[in-house]
Amino acid sequence: MSHTGASSAATLDRLSLPDQGGHFGPYGGVFVPETLMTALQELGEVYAAARQDENYLDELRRHLKEFAGRPTELYLAERLTEHCGGAKIYLKREDLLHTGAHKINNAIGQVLLAKRMGKKRIIAETGAGQHGVATAAVCAKFGLQCRVYMGAVDMERQALNVFRMRLMGAEVIGVEAGQKTLKEAINEAMRDWVTHVRSTHYILGSALGSHPYPMMVRDFHRVIGRETKAQIMEHEGRLPDEMIACVGGGSNAIGFFFDFLEDEAVRLVGVEAGGRGIQRGDHAARFEGGKLGVLQGCKTYILQDPDGQIELTHSVSAGLDYAAIGPEHAFYRDRGRIQFAYADDEEVLEVFQLFSRLEGILPALESTHALVHGIKRAKEMRSDELLVINLSGRGDKDVSQVQQLLDLGSAK
Repeated sequence: MSHTGASSAATLDRLSLPDQGGHFGPYGGVFVPETLMTALQELGEVYAAARQDENYLDELRRHLKEFAGRPTELYLAERLTEHCGGAKIYLKREDLLHTGAHKINNAIGQVLLAKRMGKKRIIAETGAGQHGVATAAVCAKFGLQCRVYMGAVDMERQALNVFRMRLMGAEVIGVEAGQKTLKEAINEAMRDWVTHVRSTHYILGSALGSHPYPMMVRDFHRVIGRETKAQIMEHEGRLPDEMIACVGGGSNAIGFFFDFLEDEAVRLVGVEAGGRGIQRGDHAARFEGGKLGVLQGCKTYILQDPDGQIELTHSVSAGLDYAAIGPEHAFYRDRGRIQFAYADDEEVLEVFQLFSRLEGILPALESTHALVHGIKRAKEMRSDELLVINLSGRGDKDVSQVQQLLDLGSAK
């Protein structure tokens, strides 16, 4: 399929997707126990009404501005641009948001829905801890009970975020099952939801899971792309040539990309976790060896073995260490509209240090995956071209982990 054909297909679909059943072409849908069907239906109806309600939207905008700190800046990375010697590099500074990442956009949107439904108890899952921290923050702000599920391995590598959540009053539950990372945390959160469905709202943290979550999470993060579009026009008087974002479940990326899907000249690239390399169990790049399947409520691209068992995953970044990708990303990849690359752990640790020294900004390990690919691309592009990278979060949470990894490396 030609690039133009792919993009014009995207033009037809952007605002009509997902369909009423939550499908993005063959992806998405609703795959949950019967006990959750009513809760999902209620959430879908409440969200459909809220997104048309100016009072809700005004309240959302107010909290995004006053509590989260929006709009975030579009920042010209002059030293990084000079280092690469190619395209002019801009960073969308989601790292400047309260709690340190884009996750707060969705947490605020969903907690306001929970209030509408009269639900006083909130549960969430978290990998890198940023969604957990954002959820703990909004629950503290609105006086709601909060429980966050987190894999035991992720709790170790993100100890700072665990303490931050507990300081804000959240109960953090370590999950010891399986690989002890994000997939297992989601399993436990879903078990909790099934047993407390009347009193509890589940603030899912990525553009994953059963409908309406992929659509809803995307919509709450569209503010990233909307701001970026207005800001790049203000800075440069034209749209960028390329936009790059890291992709775990894909919430920051779909929010960043969505308002550019119809702009055919803008290349959109998602960067997955290449881990230790593209061998089974050593990475989390779903488009490198994954296939169509169902995981945790959603049909999408999944890393699984020939028997359909979910494969082990690995990434230096807890937030990208997940076996499935958001269904909307899979849909637009099929159309040729969003392309995908991956960055490995070694490259990420190198660029984490390089970028910190060049720009005086500590990037989240997740966001550093986008920087790795962005640096490669900037060097290949002309100096009159524009590249925008979504700096989805800040790296304070990763400093002790990076220090340990670098110390281990120097000890070899």
